[in-house]
Amino acid sequence: MPVSNVQDRATQTGVSSADVPQDRIERTSAAAYRIRHHALNMGEVQGQGYVGQALGAADMLATVYGDQLRFRAEDPHWEARDRFLLSTGHYAIGHYAALAEAGIIPVEELETYGSDDSRLPMSGMSTYTPGMEISGGSLGHGLSIAVGMALGLRYQGSGARVYNFLSDGELDEGSTWEAAMGAHHHQLGNLTAMVDINALQADGKTDTVLRTEPVTEKWASFGWYTQRVDGNDVGALLAAFDNAAAQVAAVGRPSVILCDTKVGRGVPLLEEREKAHFMRIEEHEWQTCREQLTAGYEGKASA
Repeated sequence: MPVSNVQDRATQTGVSSADVPQDRIERTSAAAYRIRHHALNMGEVQGQGYVGQALGAADMLATVYGDQLRFRAEDPHWEARDRFLLSTGHYAIGHYAALAEAGIIPVEELETYGSDDSRLPMSGMSTYTPGMEISGGSLGHGLSIAVGMALGLRYQGSGARVYNFLSDGELDEGSTWEAAMGAHHHQLGNLTAMVDINALQADGKTDTVLRTEPVTEKWASFGWYTQRVDGNDVGALLAAFDNAAAQVAAVGRPSVILCDTKVGRGVPLLEEREKAHFMRIEEHEWQTCREQLTAGYEGKASA
């Protein structure tokens, strides 16, 4: 089938949240705020880290953990659970905040982030942390693991879904696209990928390291049901997941939600940082960050 035809029936941009109930949006937005707050508290423990990514991805994580995943907080290994795979291991600070919000780990334990003998190392490791399905960080492996996991669950007759979180920098890896082909070939309708497109990676701006655009058309040409949304718009995220679920019910194919986000979202002081991949935040700045986050959230809530 020509690529253009695939794009016509498999691509959506500017997803509308008009049909998403307001209380659902408000509930998820509140969870995203708490995830951001947890991330700032964890970052202060070390004085530095991947805080910007956690803030930027908070809406994505809140949507998945608060609205999509089937899990049992008291039993992280429940066999019928949906699987969330954090391919970008350095985003662990955000993932831990989401796990605490979900009740899988105690909020009090976040104070041990990155410390000796902590279950919360700075890069996610499945051997340490309840609810952490894989040890991510060596980029380009997460989607391959997700494909194998989704295929295995289907062979078992399980109704569980697999959600894979990856980054735009990870699209530089050839293994990601091999996995994308494999998912389409095996018609893995139980697999959803989320790509955090924050336009930044360790070596600089993504488009100067290795240009991957037009990324929407690329995913669609690989046969995935493809949507691109504002990843800091909770309503758009919820609508995109609803669309993906409807599509999966109609046609067995993997889905991908491409999420444009801003590093440091919700904290103007950090949004403006030029060197934002791994941030050093001065001791006197942490309280300013929390105050800006709270002011922005309360401003939206009262609008």
